[in-house]
Amino acid sequence: MTETSAAPPARIPGTEPHPDSALDGVDAWWRAANYLSAGQIYLRDNPLLRRPLEKSDVKARLLGHWGTTPGLNFIYAHLNRLICEQKRNVLFITGPGHGGPANVANAWLEGTYSEIYSHVGRDEEGLRTLFRQFSYPGGIPSHAAPETPGSIHEGGELGYSLAHAYGAVFDNPDLVAATVIGDGEAETGPLAASWHSNSFLDPAVDGAVLPILHLNGYKIANPTILSRMPEEQLLKLLEGYGYRPYVVTVEDPAAVRQAHEDFAAVLETCLAEITAIQEPYRTGEKTAMAPDVPGADAVEQHAPRWPMIVFRSPKGWTGPAVVDGLQVEGTWRAHQVPLSEIHDNPEHLAQLQEWLQSYRPEDLFGADGRLVEEVARLAPEGDLRMSATPYANGGRLLQDLHLPDYADHAVKIDHPGSERVSPMFNLGGYLREVIRKNPSNFRIFGPDETASNRLQAVYDVTDKAWQQRIDELDEHLARSGRVAEVLSEHLCEGWLEGYLLTGRHGVFNCYEAFVHIVDSMFNQHAKWLKVSRGLSWRQPVASLNYLLSSHVWQQDHNGFSHQDPGFIDHVVNKKAEVIRVYLPPDANTLLAVAGHILDSRDRVNVVVSGKQPAPVWLDPEQALLHVERGVGIWDFAGSEGAGPGARTEPDVVMACAGDVPTLETVAAAALLKEQLPELKIRVVNVVDLMALQDPKEHPNGLPDRDFDTLFTTGKPVIFAYHGYPWLIHRLTYRRTNHDNLHVRGYKEEGTTTTPFDMAMLNQIDRFQLAIDVLDRVASLRSTQASFRQYLQDERARARQYTRDEGQDPPYITGWNLQEAEQDTPG
Repeated sequence: MTETSAAPPARIPGTEPHPDSALDGVDAWWRAANYLSAGQIYLRDNPLLRRPLEKSDVKARLLGHWGTTPGLNFIYAHLNRLICEQKRNVLFITGPGHGGPANVANAWLEGTYSEIYSHVGRDEEGLRTLFRQFSYPGGIPSHAAPETPGSIHEGGELGYSLAHAYGAVFDNPDLVAATVIGDGEAETGPLAASWHSNSFLDPAVDGAVLPILHLNGYKIANPTILSRMPEEQLLKLLEGYGYRPYVVTVEDPAAVRQAHEDFAAVLETCLAEITAIQEPYRTGEKTAMAPDVPGADAVEQHAPRWPMIVFRSPKGWTGPAVVDGLQVEGTWRAHQVPLSEIHDNPEHLAQLQEWLQSYRPEDLFGADGRLVEEVARLAPEGDLRMSATPYANGGRLLQDLHLPDYADHAVKIDHPGSERVSPMFNLGGYLREVIRKNPSNFRIFGPDETASNRLQAVYDVTDKAWQQRIDELDEHLARSGRVAEVLSEHLCEGWLEGYLLTGRHGVFNCYEAFVHIVDSMFNQHAKWLKVSRGLSWRQPVASLNYLLSSHVWQQDHNGFSHQDPGFIDHVVNKKAEVIRVYLPPDANTLLAVAGHILDSRDRVNVVVSGKQPAPVWLDPEQALLHVERGVGIWDFAGSEGAGPGARTEPDVVMACAGDVPTLETVAAAALLKEQLPELKIRVVNVVDLMALQDPKEHPNGLPDRDFDTLFTTGKPVIFAYHGYPWLIHRLTYRRTNHDNLHVRGYKEEGTTTTPFDMAMLNQIDRFQLAIDVLDRVASLRSTQASFRQYLQDERARARQYTRDEGQDPPYITGWNLQEAEQDTPG
């Protein structure tokens, strides 16, 4: 065992034996957890080995991951001892979540599992059920899934444990997130970035993360980088990240007592250091970061050096050492199922019997199968149990947000389009008040884009959290802040997920094109919500809110690389009851959508809005109604008549979803109304994209009767859409009038050019939309050839103007609905 530290720790590990017999209890707990873990992987009957194992006692399909599990059980047992002694709130985050047998085993030992799942009792029959259900049809997953008490981290996809941990402890001053990081997981990009999270942790108001880097040497089939790295280099790496690493190495797998002694001492030291770091900031003794290196310049302020543990133990520790003449324990062969031929190889069956009996289950479980009292009383009490902590069931802690009055921030207009306002800038004022009213349970996360996305009004009431040096020229940086910015979408997503799942609220704002970086993280969270919604014991949590701006139609200076609206397509693949997608057409509808999503639960809400000044089409009352409906007819933009009873069936429906497509649709309708006053045009705007879907597929879907009333059953529909056009077809393919639906959207045509040229490149511009109407209304195809030619010529003139002048024509940028006639060229 080795210990390294820049300053003397509270106790030097390994210098003296532990003074009491508590470690005997830790070892008993560890053996019991290992027995239950192996039993889950292998057994379907004979759970306590009352008789010699038979092939029929073993599952037909052997699934699970043994290799990381004994190390997880070891750490869990030691944490429990200190929880009992110190009464700390500890959240156990399992980075190698495929070690799910450990989480389930410990939850059963603590009694939490049987409290939640009464059919899995704390007796022999309960053990039989516990074993049989694992990785079994109709049972539970092999990973630390939502079904697992105490888990907020599935861990099937590696790389996110540390980010989740930091998100969990933000604004939770009494919480320690003990986070096991697998050495394979440590090779991932998100995890590598997550080490920087300590630069955002305020010791005065946040809890603490205790990273435990679990080095067992191998991934599925290869050695891991950090386990093979020379120890001096590894420690320098971790120290460079700003941590104070302590190393515990199991040199001899049989020297269990020494391993317990060493780990117990290091764990005590780390928790003592955490307390020592936090106390001065909480008592007011320290009010700003000060150097802890003698002689350092006082200007060189930096984050505290938090402790962490590097735990080296053999992969598959305590399992079969050798199988079929090949070394298993301590190698990649222990990763999943060490004995895989139970049904065909009698020697494997015998080895399984010997392995399970090595844990001495007769000393751990009584005649009725219950855990013996000497071991059972080692569990912490009530909510201090890591499997029962309310921090892992965040809905228990969730408090409603105090939301500002919508009317105080809505834009008043005289008529549609009379005001031009940046929707995101206006929203920034609203979010400023959300922060003011909710100073401890709401945060904004983003990759260095909060101001770029025009939300800078929030800095009137908060700063950006930052624990490293702050220079005089820096703006809006402080030790405490409600905005967390880091140039890693992975970290923003992981922090927010951890924050939400432990009972708080938040928003992730991002450039639309680059939110794709977290596609897979979104997948995992959406799946988590889908499953947890079906578990009565898991309380609803605040929704995951994506606020996407700097979108595809407003990336004229960044160009093609920043032009991608496809995140929406990715999102709508997930379970319908979890997903919502909003495309507010103006500032007031964005404001109404924001209030709605911040008040929602157990969902993923995606909101896409522009940040440049744009027309405000709906007054405050209309915007609220529009969001409530999700879709509606805009009488002011169409020409089919206004008011109840005055409407006849339109000749064409011009639909739109998204701010730029809406502007172009309204402008196209104005062109058509001027030239063809007899043409009956219906303009329909969609703000809730999922309203288009069949109600059998999505709870927000419009009933067929309502959809047909809006879009007709046989008239042409020209639909201008923010994203890839085929998504609209996919959402509406069951609708009566789908065959008459013609969608314009982004078709992967982009470059560094003007906004209107972008619209023309992808054929969602007003002239092309008007041409589409002429081409699809049968009575106009041969009668409006001259008008069609005029529209084509206008597209060409506008294109040439951008080439000649480097900007869009003034009659495009200055277009106003009320002045459409005189502003329209020609």
